[in-house]
Amino acid sequence: MVTIAGNGMGDYNFSNLNFDISKFDKIICDPNFKEEAKNILKLKYKDAKQYLLDNYDKENILYVVTGSPLFFSAGTIIAKNLPKDSVKMINNTSCKTYLLEKLFISELEVDTISLHGRDDFDLQNFLQNKYTFVVCDKYTISRLKKALSFFEKDSIKTTLGYKLGFKDEQIIGIDLLNFDEKVFDLTSPFVLLIKKEFEQRNIISEDIEFETQRGMITKKYKRQLTLQNLDLEANQLLWDIGAGSGSCAIEAFKRYKVKTTLFEKNETRIEFIKQNLKNHHVIETKLFEGEAQDYFTTLEETPQRIFVGGGGVEVIKQLPKLFEILDENGIMLINAITLKHLNLMLTVLNEAKIEYEIHSISLTTYKGKLDLVEPERQLFQIKINKPNKEDEE
Repeated sequence: MVTIAGNGMGDYNFSNLNFDISKFDKIICDPNFKEEAKNILKLKYKDAKQYLLDNYDKENILYVVTGSPLFFSAGTIIAKNLPKDSVKMINNTSCKTYLLEKLFISELEVDTISLHGRDDFDLQNFLQNKYTFVVCDKYTISRLKKALSFFEKDSIKTTLGYKLGFKDEQIIGIDLLNFDEKVFDLTSPFVLLIKKEFEQRNIISEDIEFETQRGMITKKYKRQLTLQNLDLEANQLLWDIGAGSGSCAIEAFKRYKVKTTLFEKNETRIEFIKQNLKNHHVIETKLFEGEAQDYFTTLEETPQRIFVGGGGVEVIKQLPKLFEILDENGIMLINAITLKHLNLMLTVLNEAKIEYEIHSISLTTYKGKLDLVEPERQLFQIKINKPNKEDEE
């Protein structure tokens, strides 16, 4: 029989276990624990898991995990691999519950992500609720600074919970965006609670909500069609080439919670993009200034979606390279408003033997009681689906 229990908050010991541990044949815990006894085995996760799988029906075993076994814990993973009648779980206080109790904050107001031992996080759960609780490691703060690089200081308020439950515990407010990581030993356990100080509307934005150089914006209805045809899914990476005002990438983030990389060569438009990224509180975005094609082969990231809305002739010549960079099962969407560019695009794609489909989109809007007709420029849209290698074979 296996009992999985959390040690709660504080030091690495068994002082918070409110039951008799003498009845167990073996006690398994992480090497960080300070407890010593003949029947205590200090094992890393993989070894602990293997021992429990091999001996659950031979010994009465206690497996002690840090904090709560129900909160980002190996406990639940191991429990699912054991027969249900051979395992039970005893909960304890998690770092999240502990901090929220100290700050009098309801769990209903809080989403949770973990950046402990990982680089990517779910954008659907980050800064969507009033608060976001972050499980951290020593790299987390620098990782968040990068993700929030276009945020203003007053956009968020952050509470640091440092060594919670220890004698030298600290719960303090910090300026996350300008935090000096040398102030604390970030190899010690700590968490962050980030409060969102802005309203994010996940709806179609009006054109006037974007700072833009005259005419350099993909209009509202064309943005909707473009994003719809990109078939975006949360946490994908979207490249926006010839970003203009950044409206397509920004709308994609707000509506679909995708990561974005923008390319723009015009210096005036770049300043508008920077302001728009700040105004719309875009997370997990990068902006590359200059000729887009100069960056394509230097970036290690692999986009699942590519939108080409501009960039000129030199970018068009690079369409086969972009197709090569695009992830398997990815989509590349190309907008053209001139026949000259359209013909060049088709020539380049045909010579590279890249299959595509093309649509001509014409939109007319009416103001007032149909008094004023405002036709928009015709748009040609090329959509390319990249199969995976198995499908090609």
